[in-house]
Amino acid sequence: MTDEQPERRRGRPLLILILIIALLPLGGVLIHAVAPVPTTLLMGMRVLEGERIDYRWRSLNHISPHLVRAVIAAEDSRFCSHHGFDMEAIEQALERNRQGGRVRGGSTISQQTAKNVFLWPQRSWVRKGLEAGYTVLIETIWPKRRIVEVYLNVAEWAPGVYGAEAAARHWFGVSAADLSATQAARLAAILPSPRRYQAANPGPYVRRRAGQVQAAMGTVRNDGLANCVLD
Repeated sequence: MTDEQPERRRGRPLLILILIIALLPLGGVLIHAVAPVPTTLLMGMRVLEGERIDYRWRSLNHISPHLVRAVIAAEDSRFCSHHGFDMEAIEQALERNRQGGRVRGGSTISQQTAKNVFLWPQRSWVRKGLEAGYTVLIETIWPKRRIVEVYLNVAEWAPGVYGAEAAARHWFGVSAADLSATQAARLAAILPSPRRYQAANPGPYVRRRAGQVQAAMGTVRNDGLANCVLD
């Protein structure tokens, strides 16, 4: 037996561990390409804080197209044309931040989905790096329609309320399939701060923002900006 053979054997467990760590993200993305997301880290954190969770998964066939157009209009108008990262939006966000304006990110729906499903909410460079990696994976493996379907189902819409179905019933007493254009615009308007704003009895900011979103929804429809999601 040569000296190299024991060294090789000692190195195998480390190599196996590295392979397992590398394959875990891929496995999760492959599973959720077809299977509903059972829960997220954020939901788990809220439960530990004593919050009751209302989470109801619905296929995109049972979610109003108005809501699809609303979130694309509000969150990511170039969703169908980018591959996970909207460089123009990122550059605009960096410029606003340099000028001392309101600090905003340039996250796409794909990036937000990666964060919501696989990662934790607190901002850090580690999380942003992992988010970028997961974004590449889901954009490579999932069709655009699946990305939006998962996004709408795991997004937080009120304290303890997750997913379009729970949000529609919580705020408006209807199913996600029956949301009107106005209701969908209001839901999209509160997405940046769903624990702060209300969709059912909106204040001045949400009313103004919802009006802007509803107007943009017409552009999304007329210009086919949601065609990669809606047949």
